[in-house]
Amino acid sequence: MSKIVPYSINVGGELLSLEVPIVMGILNATPDSFYQHHEGTEAIALRTRQMLEEGATILDIGACSTRPGSSPIDEKEEMQRLRQSLHIVRQEAPNAILSIDTFRANVAKMCVEEYGVQMVNDISGGEFDKKMFTTVAGLGVPYVLTHNATIDDTDNAQFMAIFLRSIGSKVEELHELGICDVIVDPGFGFSKTLNQNYVLMQNLEVLHELDLPLLVGLSRKSMIYKLLDTNPEEALNGSTALHTIALTKGAHILRVHDVKEATQCIKIVNKLNECPI
Repeated sequence: MSKIVPYSINVGGELLSLEVPIVMGILNATPDSFYQHHEGTEAIALRTRQMLEEGATILDIGACSTRPGSSPIDEKEEMQRLRQSLHIVRQEAPNAILSIDTFRANVAKMCVEEYGVQMVNDISGGEFDKKMFTTVAGLGVPYVLTHNATIDDTDNAQFMAIFLRSIGSKVEELHELGICDVIVDPGFGFSKTLNQNYVLMQNLEVLHELDLPLLVGLSRKSMIYKLLDTNPEEALNGSTALHTIALTKGAHILRVHDVKEATQCIKIVNKLNECPI
């Protein structure tokens, strides 16, 4: 079992400790996410309250589905959806720590400047919008760097070596721009085969070589339900199993649909960590 490295990140001028793992709850303000979506004032307000009451530390809000096979909405529509959603969330929870799930620099800028969003979560790792890195640097907020690049099917050791070089070069680029608070997301489900996802999970502790906080986002994804021959609706048990494994390998943030279950995983793994021989 890996011992968690006690990082902290600057969110809105205050340090958020990651010495104990935390939960990032997902709020999909879009009608076409692969699992769970929330539209309208009541649904968004209810989801906001529910996640915070169940123990979410960060709320991750997205309005443009990136599920496999989806066609992204245009920037104008994404902004419109987010303005409506963030207005509701800020009314419901004015002091909540919010993350914006977007791959567009202009969208990230709008959310930070107009609604005080404290974090940018970019599933493209800066590839879909080349302005993203410089924009985040100017905004001065933490950035979730997701690995989203195809790696040819090689043996497991080669895959991990290529993976680390790929994401390591991005980390270096971000640091050179002055972005101090970088959070690494290995990108489960993004541009990876089923086997590559599990190779990555098996070797997750290797990512601590990057000396950065580690976010794991695998809630109800196809790496679970395809392996188990089921569907997203029936993938909670598999998600919980993998969340537990990720925590034992030193994950700092779990990005999840099911907040209560994830917080329970954290409590159990923390108790195990308190009981060394």
